[in-house]
Amino acid sequence: MATATPERVSERPATSHYRTYHPRPFTRAERDSVTILFGGLHWRVERILQAVLESGGNQAEILPVATKDDLLTGREVADIGQCCPTSFTTGNLVNFLKTKSKQIRPEEVNKRYVYLTAGSCGACRFGQYHQSYELALRNSGLESFRMFLLAQDELDQKAKMGDGFDMNLPVTLGCLWAIFCTDLIQDLEYQVRPYEVVSGQTEAVVKESVELLYQAFRDRPQKGTWQSVLWYLTTRYFTKVMRQIRAKFDAIEVDRLRVKPTVKITGEFYLQTVEGDPNYNIHRWLEAEGAEVYPAGITVWMDYLLRLGLQRFEDYSGIEKGARLKLGLGRTVQAIYRATFNRLRRAMGNLPHDLPHQLELRKLAAPYFHSRLDGGEGDMLVGKAIWAHQKKKAHMICELSPYSCMPNTMSIGAMAGVIGKYPDLLYAPLEIKGDAEVHALSRCQMILTEAKKRAQREFDEALARSGVTLDRVKAYLDAHPRMKRATYRVPHLGCAGQAANLVLHVAQKAR
Repeated sequence: MATATPERVSERPATSHYRTYHPRPFTRAERDSVTILFGGLHWRVERILQAVLESGGNQAEILPVATKDDLLTGREVADIGQCCPTSFTTGNLVNFLKTKSKQIRPEEVNKRYVYLTAGSCGACRFGQYHQSYELALRNSGLESFRMFLLAQDELDQKAKMGDGFDMNLPVTLGCLWAIFCTDLIQDLEYQVRPYEVVSGQTEAVVKESVELLYQAFRDRPQKGTWQSVLWYLTTRYFTKVMRQIRAKFDAIEVDRLRVKPTVKITGEFYLQTVEGDPNYNIHRWLEAEGAEVYPAGITVWMDYLLRLGLQRFEDYSGIEKGARLKLGLGRTVQAIYRATFNRLRRAMGNLPHDLPHQLELRKLAAPYFHSRLDGGEGDMLVGKAIWAHQKKKAHMICELSPYSCMPNTMSIGAMAGVIGKYPDLLYAPLEIKGDAEVHALSRCQMILTEAKKRAQREFDEALARSGVTLDRVKAYLDAHPRMKRATYRVPHLGCAGQAANLVLHVAQKAR
């Protein structure tokens, strides 16, 4: 009987150990010939971030909105067990680079482009994004392509990429103000579009407004490191632009007597922020189904990150030297952050939604979700749902969760306890796989049907309670055409729907 010949040690394949990805630096000498790629947010903020990058002497290009083809590519070239946001973003980058490689050689793609995105650590797979990107690039023959992941909790990161792109404090502040301004525009856009009398007018105004803002950020004065802090906090430069944008919205005529349920979007950061195939175009789908969307602001997410950073100092106060001082300074920074947002919001006539207070959200979520479990949006997801329900900010909550996402699975589990306490809270958790659109949207539609009934009931009760008829409300609005403008502020009078609040407001005015 034949026996196998033992393999000699020298013939065994060498073990290839994992090495952390270290791209070669992006040098200042390359600045005129290299384009910075970025994406993954909604188009308004991406356009203004492009202006911030270009104003610093860089060339910048926005990646196209991810599609289902990108999802399939991401699954093919990266980890099959990753969540769908990772599949979409990695596939989106790879497909873009492959298209460019057909136009120019892959070696030229490696020379002419670098990719800039956010990085993190922690329980969420967001901390492993860099590994998925690296695997995808290697499997696509683009292992020499340079990508740079910037920490989302650092203000000054100029050493991350090399001296080609100086991610310094002035640039970071420019990015922060870009988020403030575009969040306000997006919020007002979603409040106005469902009620516009002339279809498409809101979208045209938003495009004009974003281009006006783009030029403002492109032309903004360049300041030194600490001078820029003082300038951003005190200048009227941006409030002036936001007032001009408000004037553009003033040209839009609206009919707020259209009864529509308000749907608050929550969930995983990428899925609640992006607009397109990655979340089944949920924002436009809801509008097409007769709803008003209350979008998730990036500003709220960043306020949450500030709160997370301060929680450590709360825990270590009296234990770690200087913890109380750091907590005090952090609270001051958070107060300045909120004050800056509110200053820009006032320039928009206080029309966009205000920022929920993070400590209030934490308190609301505390019985159901521990505030120190900080994967994803942590307890804020639960807090926002209760806050929107109690404050009558929305008729329904739509939470967008990636398939098998651990942090969102935890929040959905916690929401079972919330629904037990608040059985009348309409909650639609949608597990987004990227290719199960019919199932997700049909689930959402069932909850939306009840939200529509609730909005109509709220409207009818407002008419009955105020003692006015619908015809009388219409006559009053016809006699006061200013109230039909998109920039007329209807106060929140305890109703989640604009139509019901308008009825109560007119009844007050007509007395």
